[in-house]
Amino acid sequence: MAPWAGAALCALSPLGVVWLTLTAAFLLTLLLQLVPPGLLPSCALFQDLIRYGKTKRGAPPRPAFCRSFDVPKRYFSHFYIISVLWNGFLLWCLTQSLFLGSPFPNWLHTLLRNLGAAQFPAGELVLSAFLVLAFLWLHSLQRLFECLYVSVFSNAAIHVVQYCFGLVYYVLVGLTVLSQVPMDGRNVYVAGKNLLMQARWFHILGTMMFIWSSAHQYKCHVILGNLRKNKAGVAIHCNHRIPFGDWFEYVSSPNYLAELMVYISMAVTFGFHNVTWWLVVTYVFFNQALCAFLSHKFYKSEFASYPKHRKAFLPFLF
Repeated sequence: MAPWAGAALCALSPLGVVWLTLTAAFLLTLLLQLVPPGLLPSCALFQDLIRYGKTKRGAPPRPAFCRSFDVPKRYFSHFYIISVLWNGFLLWCLTQSLFLGSPFPNWLHTLLRNLGAAQFPAGELVLSAFLVLAFLWLHSLQRLFECLYVSVFSNAAIHVVQYCFGLVYYVLVGLTVLSQVPMDGRNVYVAGKNLLMQARWFHILGTMMFIWSSAHQYKCHVILGNLRKNKAGVAIHCNHRIPFGDWFEYVSSPNYLAELMVYISMAVTFGFHNVTWWLVVTYVFFNQALCAFLSHKFYKSEFASYPKHRKAFLPFLF
C-alpha cells in the first residue's frame, strides 16, 4: 500500500471506515453482475440477497428455504418511519443546542465521540451539518409520503437481511451527519457565535440542487405509481409497464439517479470537502447503480419494445 493511502485510511473515522467498507462491497457486487453470464458460477443465495422486487425474477431459481426470509416490499415505508423519527430527534437535539444552548444527552455525546465526532476546534461549519440533517429529514418525510400515498406495491418481496440493513442505514446516516458537527464538550461549537454569518454560496447551491433532485424523484415516483392506477387515481393492477416522461426518457431508473443527486446536493452543502460524506455518496452511487442495472435488465428481458436508447442509471453512459 502506498504511504499516502495508508495515511488516508488512518485518518478515517470509524464511520468513514464503515462507509468505505460498504462502498467496496457494493462496487465488487456491481462488477460481478457486469461479468458476462457463464464466466462465473452463479450462487442463488447471493443473488437472492442483492435483488428485491421485480429483479428477483431474473435471478437463478430460488431454493425453497429462501422464501421463508421474504419480507413484503411495501415494508419500505418502515425505513422512512424510522428515519423521520430518529433523524427528527437528532435534528431536534442539534436545534436545541444551537439556539437554546442545551447540551447533547450524555449517551448521544458518548456515541458521537466514539464514532469520530469532530472536537473543537474544527473546520466544519455547523450550518452545513444543520442544513444536511434538515435535508435528510425532509427527504425521508417525502419518501414516506410517496410510499404511503404515491407508490402502488405489488406482492414483491425483499430479503429480511435487506430489510434489517435498511432500518440500520438511516440511523447510521443520521449519526454520520451529526458527527460532522464541531463539538466543545457536549455543546455545539459555533465559530463566530453567529450561525447566519456562516452562510456561504455552496449552501445556496446545495439547497437548490436538493429541491431540484427531490422534485424529479417525486415526479418519477408519480409516473411509476400512475402506471398501476386509473384516471381517478385508484390502483387497478400490479403489473409492470414501460414508464415514459421526465428522466425516464434517458434512464430506466431515474428515481435511483435522483436519489444519488439528493446525496450529492448534501455533499455540496458540506462545501465539497467533507471526505466522510463523499464516502456516503460513493456508497449510494454503487448501491443505486446496482439496483438500476438489475432493473434495466428486467425491463429489457420483459419488454421486446423497450426503448433502445435508454441507459440503466447515468444518461448516455451507463
